[in-house]
Amino acid sequence: MKKNYKILDNINFPSDIKKLSNNELKILTNEVREEMIDAVSETGGHLGAGLGVVELTVVLHYIFNTPNDKIIWDVGHQSYPHKILTGRKDKIRTLRKGKGLSGFTKRSESEYDPFGAAHSSTSISSALGIAIANKLSNKSDNVVAVIGDGAISAGMAYEAMNNAGSSKTKLIVILNDNDMSIAKPVGAMRAYLAKIFTGKIYFSLRETIKLIISAFSKRFSKKAGKAEDFLRTAVTGGTLFSSMGFYYVGPIDGHDIDALISVLKNAKEINYDGPIMVHVKTEKGKGYSFAEKSEDKYHGVTKFNVNTGIQEKAKSNSPSYTKVFANTLVKHAEKDSKIIGITAAMPSGTGMDIFGSKFPKRMFDVGIAEQHAVTFAAGLATEGYKPYAAIYSTFLQRAYDQVVHDVAIQSLPVRFAIDRAGLVGADGPTHAGSFDITYLSTLPNFVVMAASDESELVKMINTSIDINDRPSAFRYPRGNGVGIELPTICEKIEIGKGRIIKEGKNVAIINFGARLNECFIARENLSKKGINITLVDARFAKPLDENLIWQIATDHEALITIEEGSIGGFGSHVSQFLNEKKLLDNNLKFRSMFLPDRFIDQDKPDLMYKYAGLDAANIENKILDTINSKVVVKKSN
Repeated sequence: MKKNYKILDNINFPSDIKKLSNNELKILTNEVREEMIDAVSETGGHLGAGLGVVELTVVLHYIFNTPNDKIIWDVGHQSYPHKILTGRKDKIRTLRKGKGLSGFTKRSESEYDPFGAAHSSTSISSALGIAIANKLSNKSDNVVAVIGDGAISAGMAYEAMNNAGSSKTKLIVILNDNDMSIAKPVGAMRAYLAKIFTGKIYFSLRETIKLIISAFSKRFSKKAGKAEDFLRTAVTGGTLFSSMGFYYVGPIDGHDIDALISVLKNAKEINYDGPIMVHVKTEKGKGYSFAEKSEDKYHGVTKFNVNTGIQEKAKSNSPSYTKVFANTLVKHAEKDSKIIGITAAMPSGTGMDIFGSKFPKRMFDVGIAEQHAVTFAAGLATEGYKPYAAIYSTFLQRAYDQVVHDVAIQSLPVRFAIDRAGLVGADGPTHAGSFDITYLSTLPNFVVMAASDESELVKMINTSIDINDRPSAFRYPRGNGVGIELPTICEKIEIGKGRIIKEGKNVAIINFGARLNECFIARENLSKKGINITLVDARFAKPLDENLIWQIATDHEALITIEEGSIGGFGSHVSQFLNEKKLLDNNLKFRSMFLPDRFIDQDKPDLMYKYAGLDAANIENKILDTINSKVVVKKSN
């Protein structure tokens, strides 16, 4: 239920914020925070990150002339306060719902979203591109990138900073240092930032810094500038950003409205021919006690009770695919000391936190660095270890070059556990696992598997343990299994062998992945119309079970393949085989069902699959359309 607010009710666009006094700005931040908590309690979504940047968001829109000045939020899961203040507050309770607001920034949604994002570490690159475009067009508009301490540790951010530092182009980068991304940031960058903020010299010279910041303007004399550079270097305890060509300021309290106004105003007005780094210290989950106390600061939440903080849990007696993967890998690791777990800043999302709690010395969270994760795994594989790189399908895309050159070409036995395969619901197209079947199945000597249920997932993990001569991957969806008994860790699958689940006469469905239950429903409906369906679980996109496909193709008048991936995947490989063997010359009707050639917007997963044409009703219609009038429908007595 929408609440009434003293200040926020009168704020429709950033131009309204500019009319407020400093005290009114502080009231506004409290109201934005309250509205955000209330809205996300109804919709679910990313909470902690947005709560941490409320003051920063308000001040950015207060100081800068958006949308002419551009603010780019890295990843975008902290952009809910930004949406509330940029003409979307009346729609904030549609977050992540069908036809509602995206959970991330989206260019088509608002002119205040200059760059769409949902994967991390892209903000500095895109902001630099916009800044140089402005420069070439003789525009004086400001460009601001807001990036977190976890995201800035990724390689792409370093590449962008290196380029920005030598570009002689003004760009403001705000480092939002909250000591926590999705999981605790790892690596040298985290240690560097900690050193800056906890160093004794920082606290002893805090007042000096305030004087420096207040003087940070065009009025600086040459002598004063040299003194400031000395103090700034001494206080920060390092010269990383300065050595990359950035004018570094900070760290400052990201919840102090007055300090933020002073620093950002000066950063905007200074006549500096190069990038500026403003280091802001914030608290993720700020202002909501349950988030502040939570280990993950309520990074991502389901619907919850505002008063108790208790989140709604999905009612299911079946374990999630993620937990099935993690628990199965743990059982194998108890017997095999060569098994190594790797994740890229997603330990809980991939289940690697479960593995890590059992084997802390054998689990490596490499941070937001999928490229490094893959080549790191390749290095382990050269020494006889069995690395499991647990990475979401959508994030593995970022490391495709490494998959090809560092793993596949060398035929190294890296095992890829591909979570979030297929359409994922509220996170929308940026997080959909749409392309991994295609981009992995094109690689020579790769084993590509897809689990149709949680039992099959266990068998595929069991099978992957012994694949020691080439890379392998098994994909599985988000959410819970179908509720069947799990096999032991001894049950395996012969490489490249599918299984016939139900036999029929007229049409064969060859399913690859988690659409199997929808195929069952379509089969039952068609059987009532006198159409006998053979149902096959392919299990492997590569290598194909050519003998089984040959048998099916010669025994049926029509063959349909179904997969939760893009064109070029399993169905394309089957089609190539049928053409190569001239099986389509025998009047066999062949069709492929896959994700359509468009990005599918956020919604409930079952509705997304309906829109994609991969639900039971669409499968049934595809079969009827394929066989047309050739099959005589039996009449019931």
